[in-house]
This record gives sequence, structure tokens and C-alpha cells, in this order.
Amino acid sequence: MAYDESLAKRIDELVKGKKGVTRKQMFGGIAYLLNGNMCVGVHKDELIIRYDPKKTEEITTDKHVRPFDITGRPMKGWSLVNKEGTKGSGLDKWFEFSLSYVKSLPAKK
Repeated sequence: MAYDESLAKRIDELVKGKKGVTRKQMFGGIAYLLNGNMCVGVHKDELIIRYDPKKTEEITTDKHVRPFDITGRPMKGWSLVNKEGTKGSGLDKWFEFSLSYVKSLPAKK
């Protein structure tokens, strides 16, 4: 299955003009990196989010969020937000949430 191009276009609008953000194909979809660190992405029709791994249990209690486990093994600090969770201002909320964490990481070369 291809990734949701309309979701990717919405993210393109959010990242427009943000310094250090790049777009790259990953996970069969699209990833957005800040200073070389993945921040958010699109996998099929879901938004990939990244956050402090200590918050995994808290974040996955949201009804629109599930563990990021495309390999069969959930990754702490990564989750998928369903289409309902990215409607309207939901995308902005999750993007800013991920961005705030990734800004705290050292830049990759």
C-alpha cells in the first residue's frame, strides 16, 4: 500500500520554511527529519510520531495512537496516529509534540 499523499502534503505545509527539515523516503512512506533525526512520517495512512521513550505508556493511552510496530516489535518512543487523530488541528498537535522532542536531540551529520 502506498502512503497517504494528502497527509504528506499537509506535513509539507507545516515544515515549509523550517530550518533543518528534510524529507526522505523511509518505511515504505515518507519521513521528515530535523537536523538528521527523524521527527514525523507517513506510513500507509497513519502519522508516525517520535517522542521521549519515557512517555510511551502515557502516549499510547490516546484512542488515536497505537505502538509503532511495523516489524512486529514495538519501538519505544515511536507511535502511529490514525487518520482520525490527524484531522483538523490534530496533525498540528502531534507534529509540534514530536518536533519539541526531536529539537532536544543532537544533530546528526
